[in-house]
Amino acid sequence: MLPAQVDNEVRRNGMQQTTIRRRVQCAGIGLHSGESVRLVLRPAAVDTGILFHAKTAGRARTIIPCPEAVDASGLASTLVRDGVSVGTVEHLLAALRGLGIDNIHVDIEGGEAPILDGSAAPFADLLEEAGLWPQGAPRRVFRLTRPFSLARGGKSITAVPGPGFLVDYSIDFPRTCIGRQRLVLDLTPETFRQVAGARTFGFAREVEALRARGLARGGSLDNAVVLNDEGVLNPEGLRAPDEFVRHKILDFIGDMAVLPFPLTGRFTVVCSGHSLNNEFLRLALRERAVAPSAQAVSASGRRLPSPPLLPVPACAG
Repeated sequence: MLPAQVDNEVRRNGMQQTTIRRRVQCAGIGLHSGESVRLVLRPAAVDTGILFHAKTAGRARTIIPCPEAVDASGLASTLVRDGVSVGTVEHLLAALRGLGIDNIHVDIEGGEAPILDGSAAPFADLLEEAGLWPQGAPRRVFRLTRPFSLARGGKSITAVPGPGFLVDYSIDFPRTCIGRQRLVLDLTPETFRQVAGARTFGFAREVEALRARGLARGGSLDNAVVLNDEGVLNPEGLRAPDEFVRHKILDFIGDMAVLPFPLTGRFTVVCSGHSLNNEFLRLALRERAVAPSAQAVSASGRRLPSPPLLPVPACAG
C-alpha cells in the first residue's frame, strides 16, 4: 500500500492504533523561556502511548503524560517529573489526538515545545509529513461512565457519555473585541483542521506583568494574537472571526490528551482554561466518572475485539 493510501485508510476507519511512518523534527523558540528548543518525533510500537523524553540542563527524563503529571497553574500545560519539565505541550498533544496518533516518542531539548506560530497547524503539518501508519492493534479509549461536571468561578465543564469527541465551547470576554463566541466541533482528523490554525492570544496590557514572572519571553506578534482596548494588533488580523474560541477548543483537546488513551464523550465547556481542564480530569478519574473501556472501539463508537487492557501507566514512567 502506498503511503498516501495508508494515511487515507487510517482516517477512514479510525479503529486501529496509529503511529507515524518516519522520524521528523523541527526547531523554534519556547513561548515562555524565549530560548531555542528542538523537537524530534519518532515512531513507537503498539501500546507505547505518547512518551515525552525531556532533556534539559544535562538531565534526561521520560515523562508519561497523565493528569497528575501536569502543572497547569500557569498559562500553559507543563509535564513534570523529578524536577525535569516540558512546557507548552498542549498544542502538540492536540495535534496528536486530533490526527488520531496513539503511539509516538517525543524528544524535546530546551524545556518547552516550540511555540512556532502559536497554533497546532505546524505540528499537524509535521505529522502529515511523517505520514500515519496503522499498526493492526485495536484502539482503546477512555469513556465517561456517567455524566460529570465541574464548575469554578463562572467557568464550567459538563460531560456526558457518547461516541467520538464532541465539544460545545463558549467564551465571554466582555468589554473587548472578543466578546461572546461559541463553536461546536465533532472531532475527526478532518474537522481538526478547523481549529488547528487558531493561535494563542493575550492582551498587551498583561505582557510586562507576565515577563516579570518569567513568562511570555518568547511571545511576539509572530506567534500570538495580541489585543489592546481597540482591537487586534497583528497587522494580518485574525485567521477567522472566531479564532479565539477555536483556540480554546484546541487547548481543550490538548489538555484532555494527557490520558493514556483517547477520551470519548460530549463536552459542554464555558470559559475554561488549563487549570480547570486538568482539575476536571483528576476529579473524574478519582470519582471513577472516567475509566478505560473494556473493549476497543472505532471512532464512531462501534465496539471491536480487544486484547486484555494493560494497567494505566504510573505518572513517573
